[in-house]
Amino acid sequence: MHIVQILPALDEGGVERGTVELNREFVRRGVTSTVVSSGGKLVEEIVRDGGRHVTSDVKSKNPLTVPLRVAQLQRILKEAKPDLVHYRSRVPGWLFAFANRALRLPFVSTVHGFNSPGAYSRIMTAGDRVICPSTSVVEFIRTHYGTPPDKIRLIPRGIDPLKFDPARLDAAFMADFRARFGLDGRFVALGVGRITQLKGYEVLIRATALARTRLPNIRTVIVGGAEAARADYERALHALVQTLGLQDAVVFAGSQRKLAEIYACGNVLVSSNSAKPEAFGRSMAEALAMNCPVIATRFGGALDIVKDGLNGWLIEPGSAEQLAERLVQAAATPFKGLREDAVARFSLGQMVDKTLAVYSEVLREKANA
Repeated sequence: MHIVQILPALDEGGVERGTVELNREFVRRGVTSTVVSSGGKLVEEIVRDGGRHVTSDVKSKNPLTVPLRVAQLQRILKEAKPDLVHYRSRVPGWLFAFANRALRLPFVSTVHGFNSPGAYSRIMTAGDRVICPSTSVVEFIRTHYGTPPDKIRLIPRGIDPLKFDPARLDAAFMADFRARFGLDGRFVALGVGRITQLKGYEVLIRATALARTRLPNIRTVIVGGAEAARADYERALHALVQTLGLQDAVVFAGSQRKLAEIYACGNVLVSSNSAKPEAFGRSMAEALAMNCPVIATRFGGALDIVKDGLNGWLIEPGSAEQLAERLVQAAATPFKGLREDAVARFSLGQMVDKTLAVYSEVLREKANA
């Protein structure tokens, strides 16, 4: 089997990391893997793991360049001759739809977000099968697009149990990270993910200010970089820290690669999205696999991951007050069995098995048509 995955870029984020992991696991299982994107720092991992990467502008939303980019993607697919194409975002989806009019390749889509319903976003439900990472996404596309249940496949994102393993950590990195950001002797609350308005980091910062009166040793660490288009938001977060006098309580660690070690340095992970939910929330599942409890907003993928009171807590969207209460509670609450439960529910193996099963199902259907 030869699979082509298409996504906008290979920089930072759950979609990108999931693509890298599938590429690696496909190659291990004898599947030929090609990834098409506009490039990024994770390209080297695609190639190192035995996949092929083809650089093409499948990210730009400029309508004037669509014909040229469609023609380029069509040439790439003609050369690659894949058995099936899997696209993961709207721009790649539309470019592929135009390119595929002549090629008529089988294809699958994955809905990675709660994009505003409409004609533009409908392309994410056009696949021969539509993969959803959470029950909330399933409900969303059924409600807004009437996607038939027999086209939908629920496949939670996967945790690599070897990569996220408390027994296989880089102790030197952890010691350096803790020293660099002053974590020793502190209650460490983590926010992990790209710095965008969707992540609701301002809620986490305000909650830190509220919790500090009862939890004076709290240190909130925001881990993630900001694209150039999000620079204003990043500056606004730094300004909020200054305004609230939290220079000793909130630090920005930038983009990091060794997330397992960072989760192990934390006492709790916070997913504070307030305007838009996570479709799944890889950081939540990964943190649990590292025995780090989770506080998350009560919507989206968090509803499938967080068991309120058992492995963390769910809070109402945008409530810094409620988040502050849970941060204080987390400092006094021991949890057991977090890793075992997370790996049982969200293993990388189950994600790969189910994804390959969807591909095989589509290919059998096309062969028998």
